[in-house]
Amino acid sequence: MRPENLRTKIFLDSGDPGETQEVIRLLGFLDGQTTNPTLISKNPQAHQRLERGQKFSQDEILEFYRQEVKKISTLIPEGSVSIEVYADRTTAAETMLQQGRLMFSWVPNAHIKFPSTQEGLIAAEKAVKQKIRVNMTLCFTQEQAAAVYVATRGAKKGEVFVSPFVGRLDDRGENGMDLISHIMKMYREGDGHAEVLTASVRNLDHFLCALKLGSDIISAPFNILKEWSEKGLLIPGNDYVYQPAGLKAISFKEIPLTKYWRDYNLHHELTDKGMERFSADWNALIHS
Repeated sequence: MRPENLRTKIFLDSGDPGETQEVIRLLGFLDGQTTNPTLISKNPQAHQRLERGQKFSQDEILEFYRQEVKKISTLIPEGSVSIEVYADRTTAAETMLQQGRLMFSWVPNAHIKFPSTQEGLIAAEKAVKQKIRVNMTLCFTQEQAAAVYVATRGAKKGEVFVSPFVGRLDDRGENGMDLISHIMKMYREGDGHAEVLTASVRNLDHFLCALKLGSDIISAPFNILKEWSEKGLLIPGNDYVYQPAGLKAISFKEIPLTKYWRDYNLHHELTDKGMERFSADWNALIHS
């Protein structure tokens, strides 16, 4: 069961309802789940179909995604289910928003994932005004997070997540957990409507450090949540020290949350690469 001193919400990062069931059994609770095109491509049913050489049509893959999301939602009706729109570098905001409206109708507890790009933020700004909950994904900088905060101002707490990807920063030699700490510090100057969701969690130390920092939410893959359960749902104490061996520190920047969101620098090469990867994994499921 949930530890009494656990304040962070725990999400599973997976496109497989079978893992949802198993994590609930292991932990005794689950607060939500994040999905994306890559995770859907790894879903056992989708994987088996591809192994048979049977790709999906556009309509079929969208319906498959909808059905899997519905299964997940049924398992965590009081939680959140993040559903990601298709977006590559050329996808316009209105196209993202149209997808988002449709996906938001799939289940009553959806958050729609838009990329932390200019087009993604245009879509998100309109979405929150239409009472669509959002999860701004592929965030790699404080400025992107500041823009998310400003673009979604007026939303209520619980309606906006921002997802910094710590593992992908680690991959290029930067301490991704610094970014979590910095965004949380920056957001303390705000109204609390935007919540930090630690994403791209690669190991138990990422998970424990996010707990120690007080991240609003952590989304972790099945193997890490299983490892955490085997540690007795450990909550790090005052003696816990995160040791990012060989990783370069990311410096904190004094960034006001008062500018127009388009005035922040939104570009980051990892955001572009992430969009390329997600769109490629989605396209690989579809027959031409």
